[in-house]
Amino acid sequence: MPPDSTRADSRSAFGVMTKPIGPLCNLDCDYCYYLEKAHLYPGASNPRMSPATLERYVRDYIAAQPGPTVSFAWQGGEPTLLGVGFFREAVALQRRHAGGKRIENALQTNGTLLDDEWGAFLAAENFLVGLSIDGPRHLHDAYRVDKGRQPTFDRVLAGLEVLRRHRVEFNTLTTVHRKNSAQPREVYRFLKSIGSRYLQFIPIVERPAAETGGDEGLWLAPPPDHAGAADLDGHVTPWSVRPADYGQFLGTIFDEWVRHDVGRVFVQQFDAALANWCGEPAGICVFNENCGHGLALEHNGDLYSCDHYVYPAYRLGNLLNDRLGDLAASARQREFGQAKSATLPRYCRECPVRFACHGECPKHRFLRTPQGEPGLNYLCAGYKKFFHHIDPAMTTMAALLQSGRAPAEIMALPRTHWLPGRTRAGRTP
Repeated sequence: MPPDSTRADSRSAFGVMTKPIGPLCNLDCDYCYYLEKAHLYPGASNPRMSPATLERYVRDYIAAQPGPTVSFAWQGGEPTLLGVGFFREAVALQRRHAGGKRIENALQTNGTLLDDEWGAFLAAENFLVGLSIDGPRHLHDAYRVDKGRQPTFDRVLAGLEVLRRHRVEFNTLTTVHRKNSAQPREVYRFLKSIGSRYLQFIPIVERPAAETGGDEGLWLAPPPDHAGAADLDGHVTPWSVRPADYGQFLGTIFDEWVRHDVGRVFVQQFDAALANWCGEPAGICVFNENCGHGLALEHNGDLYSCDHYVYPAYRLGNLLNDRLGDLAASARQREFGQAKSATLPRYCRECPVRFACHGECPKHRFLRTPQGEPGLNYLCAGYKKFFHHIDPAMTTMAALLQSGRAPAEIMALPRTHWLPGRTRAGRTP
């Protein structure tokens, strides 16, 4: 038996991306990096978190959080394949073990299986739903197909209608890939047209492993090691976004947002950037100086350092054998998180937009700098373009905030009244 997991943990808060059905999904999106994780659990043809594992997780996770609010994040695969009953049980367990803490739940879904039973449950239990949708029909269906290679757009919109009908709070998660990256305005305006006011844009960057296959039967290449020793050629899959395209995508949307939608539409990357311009934590791991506070839990209780690091080398342990809080605060996990800043190449450390980027996700650092040093982010050129582009607006909005005014006031200011950008003035933190 593991040590008593019910006693409170005084360590820092951390998050867990919970995979109660592992990589199992009813879709077969071309760019999905998680479907192949089934090879890590070859005996689990129908993975499902057991009642014992679910209760241990709920109890441990609540006990390990130091604050008054505990946020659960349910993902997959496709978590709705488990049925409403699984989540009714999860909510019942949360109430049993809450100990006076406030519990929040977020569910990431492709939306295709949502019906009125789901809608009623999600509304009654105040779930926040993240809906995966890549833009209008022709862009969404480019890669988001089902097991029969059929398009999914209409089924996603039907799921969205369920959420609207039951007044379930939702946001949208849009992957930015080779095709939709060329249509930023169309994507942004479409997402607004379906009622999304909280948007995430996640860049697709994946590299194929050697033709013989990667470790454990995985065919997508794992992240480079923290020492930067992996000499990779930067080759990516055909659906991966190009760096310049990603920078242009974000910049084009920003230009429309800063003129019309500040305070009305919230874009994760823009919120994180404003926080960094104000000298505050970005709120998302990729733009923080270090990471390591967002882990991934598989259906059988295996805990990994990060959702993008679900590889054997990054398995921390199993919560049925160890306390969840101990694994999250372990020396291995601290080293994992601190390596983000410790392994930045000199090219990045001297970059004028380092304060906004911090090298982004270590998973993407597989290029070499112009000086030949390993560890440059594949998306570097795009991020440099984007952060320099938004610099004057961000400097202006940060000044508004610091004077007690709303950043939305920038929409009434002509561009000639925006403040000079901090990066162009060389004033980096």
